[in-house]
Parts: sequence; structure tokens; C-alpha cells
Amino acid sequence: MAAAAVGDVEDFIEQNRHLSDFVETFRSISESEKHWKSRREFIFRNINDYEDPHIDHLLALSMVWANHVFLGCRYNPALLDKVKEMADGIVVEDAPVFKTRDEIVKQQRR
Repeated sequence: MAAAAVGDVEDFIEQNRHLSDFVETFRSISESEKHWKSRREFIFRNINDYEDPHIDHLLALSMVWANHVFLGCRYNPALLDKVKEMADGIVVEDAPVFKTRDEIVKQQRR
């Protein structure tokens, strides 16, 4: 994440400790610090639109976004458009770059 974005999130956390403690319970044991910080920002940016009983929907969308960014998972284009819009402004430094099978095959034919 960019330094300004990190600072904004950290300020928000300090000012909203109760919400922050709640969101921390959603961290997966397998998530790296980098992965979690980005997904946590996604959750914070959208939590007001998905409060109880819809928090599970937000968590699923956050995993779709994180899986796409960090693991290269592909999803329905409409779903990806939605999560990309929800993540607008989140900067992930050194995000992996993935190629599709078709891109790899095309590159090998050259």
C-alpha cells in the first residue's frame, strides 16, 4: 500500500479501536501480513455498506478481491468489476503479475 493509504488506515484504526478489533477477527491464519493489510483496508472501506447481517457477503467479496490480486484467481467478469470498484484506491506494492494460459501459449509460439 502507498504510505498515505497506510497512514489513513492506521489513523482510522486508532480512532475506531472497537471496529478494528472486530475486523481483526476475520484474519485468516494463512494470510501474510501484506495480504491481510490489503484485505483489511478493503473491509474498512466497505464495511458501512455491509453491516450485520451482510458482513459475510463483504468478507466473501474481500476474499474474491484478495484471491484475484495475490493468487491470480479468475472469476465472473461482473464480479471482478464489482470488487475492483470496491477496492478503488487501494494500492498493493509489489503485487504479483499473472498471465493466463492463453497468454503463455501465445508467447511460446513467437
